[in-house]
Amino acid sequence: MTTFSEIGIHKSYIKALDELNIINPTEIQASVIPILLKSEVDLIGLAQTGTGKTAAFGLPVLHAIDTKLSDIQALIIAPTRELVQQIKKQLFRFTKYNDQNIFVEGVYGGEKIEKQIKALTRTTHVVVATPGRLLDLIERGALDISNVKLLVLDEADEMLSMGFKEDINKILKYNTTKRNTWLFSATMPEEIKHIVKTYMAADAIKVEVKKHELINENISHHFIRTNIPDKLNMLIRILKKRNNERGIIFCRTKAGTRKLANQLQEEGFAVGGLEGDMQQLERDKVMRAFKNESIQVLISTDVSARGIDVTNLGFVLHHQLPEQTEYYTHRSGRTARAGKKGQSIVLLIPGEMQKVKELQKVLGIAFSEISI
Repeated sequence: MTTFSEIGIHKSYIKALDELNIINPTEIQASVIPILLKSEVDLIGLAQTGTGKTAAFGLPVLHAIDTKLSDIQALIIAPTRELVQQIKKQLFRFTKYNDQNIFVEGVYGGEKIEKQIKALTRTTHVVVATPGRLLDLIERGALDISNVKLLVLDEADEMLSMGFKEDINKILKYNTTKRNTWLFSATMPEEIKHIVKTYMAADAIKVEVKKHELINENISHHFIRTNIPDKLNMLIRILKKRNNERGIIFCRTKAGTRKLANQLQEEGFAVGGLEGDMQQLERDKVMRAFKNESIQVLISTDVSARGIDVTNLGFVLHHQLPEQTEYYTHRSGRTARAGKKGQSIVLLIPGEMQKVKELQKVLGIAFSEISI
């Protein structure tokens, strides 16, 4: 098995990785780290959430920082506040045993911009940001990215599906001559191909984690036949059977999420809802409760679940099937993290079997029927 020292990681980082129990590189890490450490390249990494992408680009970013300079040298853009906080925390942990300090700052919406502007007046080498807040800071002159030599787009397809296309295009127009761009995405829709063509080198290296591994092999896929009036009762029965397990229930709409959360709370279940109209404070409160396990089950829309990384989730339940195939991949990928097993269960109403067949074909997975 490959080791981090074999692929060129500095021993101070290896010491920190050992402490975090990250012993051997994942497939994406073993594939991209040697390329990113050795040469100044543009790179496209196709990999699912939960495959170790943060270390795959984060370690090479840290290796590239010159601590003698106080400029912002690397910019990492991610779709959600949660993901930005997570990446910042990981980078901080990786640098625990470094001789020289590398300063990382996280900027995102939902927090006072003045506080972030003040933080950026200190020496900052790496900025991790959501697109909207980043653009706001650049346009106010509070953030100078003219010396950035590395720009990382993490979960690029998610950023575009969340409506950040304009912001990303504006950001990418800055300092194109000086920098290398590393783009990570689970899927390659047309809009991503456009970004690659417009803002990245023609000889950008493309690394793809094996197609069949895009859906984690530790996840089993199931469906339960039901109908619309019976859905709530079916969910109650499933949750009662799994009363000591944690999971996420996905709904298609904000209103549906709120309604289901209320119904299940009235039935006495420890659930919390996450949807787009919530204030950031409420959202943080729900996420804290979920992480410390006072909430067992999260009910969420597709967009609101972006960037959530909680280990030990036993199951994902689809109250409705998602509109797009790749959303199924994003949803089911919330379970079975870090080598654990998990289940993805669809509540199937009459007329939806065709969609399940389509998912099987496109994603190369097999669904089995279960009854309760």
